[in-house]
Amino acid sequence: MIGKSTASGWAARGGPQRALILASFVSRVGNGLFNTASVLYFTLVVQLPATRVGVGLTIAGLVSLLAGVPAGNLADRYGPRTVWLWALAVQAATMAGFVLIDDWATFTFVATLDRLAATAAGAAGGALIARAGGERPAAFRAKLRTFVNLGVVLGTLGAAVAVAAGTRQAYTALILANAASFACAGLIALGGLPNYRPLPRPEEHHRAAVLSDRPFVSFVALYGAMGLQYQTVSLLLPIWLSAHTDAPRWTVAAVYAVNSGVCVLLQSRIGSRVETPRQGGRAFRLAGLCFLVSCPLMALTADVPVWTAPVLAVLAVAVHSLGEVWESSGGYALGFGLAPDHAQGQYQGFWGVGFNAGQALAPVVLTTAVLGLGHAGWLLLGAFFAALGAAGPPLAAWAERTRRHSGHDTAHPTPAGSPAP
Repeated sequence: MIGKSTASGWAARGGPQRALILASFVSRVGNGLFNTASVLYFTLVVQLPATRVGVGLTIAGLVSLLAGVPAGNLADRYGPRTVWLWALAVQAATMAGFVLIDDWATFTFVATLDRLAATAAGAAGGALIARAGGERPAAFRAKLRTFVNLGVVLGTLGAAVAVAAGTRQAYTALILANAASFACAGLIALGGLPNYRPLPRPEEHHRAAVLSDRPFVSFVALYGAMGLQYQTVSLLLPIWLSAHTDAPRWTVAAVYAVNSGVCVLLQSRIGSRVETPRQGGRAFRLAGLCFLVSCPLMALTADVPVWTAPVLAVLAVAVHSLGEVWESSGGYALGFGLAPDHAQGQYQGFWGVGFNAGQALAPVVLTTAVLGLGHAGWLLLGAFFAALGAAGPPLAAWAERTRRHSGHDTAHPTPAGSPAP
């Protein structure tokens, strides 16, 4: 494993982009370690009832939505690196605190602090991505997402060892490793990222300016709804395969592996070509078409022989994962391209709020609407994604018109500013 001082020095020599990629990769390895086994730790080791764990996590998630825009405003006012470092420090502390909890109230309190810090980190991190983008921001964002996905995969594989052991010591090691990953990411950022100066703000700017930007608000709603596709693979399909097919149990692991592999292999290749908001709108349309194909294929796994179901599931997830790459690439192009340079933190914070709200609603929507309706639910889900994707190009065109009228050219964005010495 790379030592903290070595990693920080390597990142500093490679410039801000390399530092941000490395810091993000390290923290996501830790996320993969913890997220895979967290529920098992809280229920089997701490011995909290599963329903109460769910309630506590829901409370934490809902409260964290309040932090997105204020944290983004802080990043715009005091610099994104400063806010990101503080958020990582809080996450390291709260994660370590999980090894000490022994009751539901403490668990909920620590989980809420952790989610608030994660939301702040997302807003400030988004602003950092915008400032470090360089001459080819789409290529950088695609490379960053590739390493983020790879980090989660590696962390998930590492967590499997602890889950197999099933001891308190093994779970504690996972949690402390995640805490250490946040600390290590902070040291890399401190040594390798410039302390970017806040950019000058126009007189009409205010703390809730994003809420009056109707095209961006519409984009956030669109992206939050399209975000249901993530839990289609991680939640809905595994339940469907278990309850409605005779596919072997290893099929679920196979679809996870295919999903991760496709995203890691194709993100840079596709994402680097999706630069402008207009290209982002077209990417959304392509994503919707992929989901229109993948959802019926997932439904058909219940109607084929047992030996065919795994093959069909893998095919469906491969198509769905291609759509995920197009969707994330389009989201980056629109989410960053439509935000004014001086308010990237505020806009990224609001974008994160919309996405997290969609993810909070996803389990209820997917299990009720799709599982409740069976095959028809899958068809409706595919049509829903296709309709959202079709809205991408006109939304991008509308947004670009409003930017031209206000003097902000989204097709050729201005440089993000110079770092502080």
